[in-house]
Amino acid sequence: MSNQQQIKSALFALCEAYVQQRIINARQAMEDAQEAANSESKSSAGDKYETGRAMAQLERDRNAQLLAEAQKLGQELARLNIEKKYDTAQSGSMVITNRGSFFISMSAGKLTVDGRDYFAISAASPIAGALAGRKAGDETTFNKITYQVLEVY
Repeated sequence: MSNQQQIKSALFALCEAYVQQRIINARQAMEDAQEAANSESKSSAGDKYETGRAMAQLERDRNAQLLAEAQKLGQELARLNIEKKYDTAQSGSMVITNRGSFFISMSAGKLTVDGRDYFAISAASPIAGALAGRKAGDETTFNKITYQVLEVY
């Protein structure tokens, strides 16, 4: 396995961990909200009880949405072919530019492997759109900044 492939595999593993942490956090928050709703006791002010339960239900629903989004990220990640050596920037590829290194996978922000920073970006992101289809030696402009593509793998 090449060093490039090892880096891509490490970034993929970091993305998987990111998704798993988001799933765990959303599930825990849902459980906490449900517990809060269940423990809300009837008081002499009945409206307070109903308001508390409604607020807890809204919080649970919001966290259910976050859970669904995290699971969708996991599905997107599972569809990537990180074993393939890419010639052009696309989903699953690593793009090294003069202004940073990008792993076109999912939006997970800055990830560090072997002391070097990489940005995990979604294929739907504007920067990925600017890089799409580019190969080593190409240039593209994004936000009035020119990016020189040094390497794609």
